[in-house]
Amino acid sequence: MQQSVFLLLGSNRGDREQNLLKACAGINQRIGRILKSSSMYESEPWGFEDSTSFYNQALEIETALSAEDLLAMIHSIEKDLGRLREVQACGPSCGCSTKGYSSRTIDIDILFYSSKIVFTETLMIPHPRLHERLFTLLPLDEIAPDHIHPVYRRTVSELLKGCTDKGQVHRIS
Repeated sequence: MQQSVFLLLGSNRGDREQNLLKACAGINQRIGRILKSSSMYESEPWGFEDSTSFYNQALEIETALSAEDLLAMIHSIEKDLGRLREVQACGPSCGCSTKGYSSRTIDIDILFYSSKIVFTETLMIPHPRLHERLFTLLPLDEIAPDHIHPVYRRTVSELLKGCTDKGQVHRIS
């Protein structure tokens, strides 16, 4: 059965735009069809200091993969694009590590998997911090303003209006 899934791509190492484009190609080939993609956004690092900003993009995809199989395929794509993954402190979908946040060639986060709530040792959906991050909400609002967060029962647009993140984020394409 096909599921609608929202992902967030991020990169701040190497050719950031190409990293996002290559991630999209890998997703399209190995995970499922991309239904919508946001503009690319540039944002300052969140949760750590770095001189290179991130490029971010939100996608809506359609996949027949289970949430767990989707995560495994995402990790495979990230690895193929040069991502070195450390042990996760709060689940692989979160993007953080035991040493904190860090720079990366590519990061692919699962934001929503249909309207399902998944909370295991290895996976948390919806993404546990998406409502706190302007760099996530702005591109997501561009493609899914009316999508309802299954835990907070608010639309993406409502979450964006209530977001207190003051990080610098701007659309670049």
